[in-house]
Amino acid sequence: MSRIVFKGRMVMIGCGSIGQGVLPLILRHLDLDPANITIITACERGHGVAREYGIRFINQPLTQDDYRDRLTPMLRQGDFLLNLSVDVSSVSLVELCRDLGALYLDTCIEPWPGGYTDPGLSPSLRSNYALREQMLALRVEGRPMPTALVTHGANPGLVSHFVKQALLNIAADTGVDAGVPRDRKGWGDLAARLGIKVIHVAERDTQVGSAPKAVGEFVNTWSIDGFVGEGCQPAELGWGTHEKELPHDGRRHDFGRDSAIYLMRPGASQRVRTWTPKEGPFLGFLITHSESISIADYFTVRDGDKVVYRPTVHYAYHPCDDAVVSLHELAGKNWKMQPRQRLMMAELVGGVDELGVLLAGHAKGAYWYGSQLSIEQARELAPHNSATSLQVTATVLAGIIWALENPAMGVVEPDDIDFRRILEIASPYLGPVVGAYTDWTPLADRGTLFPEDMDLSDPWQFKNVRVT
Repeated sequence: MSRIVFKGRMVMIGCGSIGQGVLPLILRHLDLDPANITIITACERGHGVAREYGIRFINQPLTQDDYRDRLTPMLRQGDFLLNLSVDVSSVSLVELCRDLGALYLDTCIEPWPGGYTDPGLSPSLRSNYALREQMLALRVEGRPMPTALVTHGANPGLVSHFVKQALLNIAADTGVDAGVPRDRKGWGDLAARLGIKVIHVAERDTQVGSAPKAVGEFVNTWSIDGFVGEGCQPAELGWGTHEKELPHDGRRHDFGRDSAIYLMRPGASQRVRTWTPKEGPFLGFLITHSESISIADYFTVRDGDKVVYRPTVHYAYHPCDDAVVSLHELAGKNWKMQPRQRLMMAELVGGVDELGVLLAGHAKGAYWYGSQLSIEQARELAPHNSATSLQVTATVLAGIIWALENPAMGVVEPDDIDFRRILEIASPYLGPVVGAYTDWTPLADRGTLFPEDMDLSDPWQFKNVRVT
């Protein structure tokens, strides 16, 4: 792929594992002077990588009181704000970019500090559903606005593009004429015709480091603050029309698009049954993610005001084994963070991050489509990356390029944009991208010891997927 010319300035907020990993990709694929890049962050992490590429590094966190005064001199029309931070409001940054005419991309919608944990807010208002509704409220129909591509990492982000490719693959394999869906109605109609009941973002990370987790330490292969923050939010999922009953602890929101529900418990405490080709069946955590809501919303089919079709969508995540032990310790301490944190990168000695989407309920049972990237492959493809980070950084790169090619689209989500263009750019960095059918269901190997906890007439009811 030829390099994309970008003569503007780029400001990157945050320089954790994703910020460090995306820098070499940006400089590889964009004709951009490193002198025109500035990093603003809240700690020294990443300073050495920035110095390696000759990039200005400012260790002074943005606050709600100073972000406009500090960023306004750095951004003019056509410049790019890349937000890879935690504890900086995405909505506030998009509003600023709109005022200045700058382009914007983030990998999740973040609030200001306390937005996830404020005891004065209800679980509904601490949810990703609420954050997404705040972001979408910035859309102005019929008015050209600088592109703000939100939630465009691996997941949320890449998995939305995997879903569309998976639907086309299933249609081809089942003899369904998919045509060429061109909008959300076309894609929703296709998913409904195929009979898709459930979409899991099914991920199993088997990467392992040379030093095991110690007591009082949280270990992970990507952002620890980000993972713990979302794990402590209420578990959330897009709620499908095939579901027969709301969970006993399930709640609907009393505002917005009504495409999702939440459970009255943190996502890091709720496990669900899922499947990937390498791992087979496993239990993942139902961590809240924006794609659970946006995918369910995007594929909703309506007859007037009535919803006639929507799949159930949620994340099913098994992080690396050390992160699982870290989560158990965190929960045992009443969700109080351990005093030490370790982000594994150079010490990783093996393993794969198997990240994809499991579409189930159709004529061939269930179909997983996604990336099986190993740590060895990741290191060959790009410096400063693990398998987990490269799946994110490659999609961030693809989103930046798409935004530069489409600079006046306003606020857009991954589901709204050209999935083929994103996969064209990102796929060379994803290792094997495979599709696999399975006859596995959440009822497999469970027997009938507790039949009251199962719906034997429909394996894809959420009560069968959920671990009670």
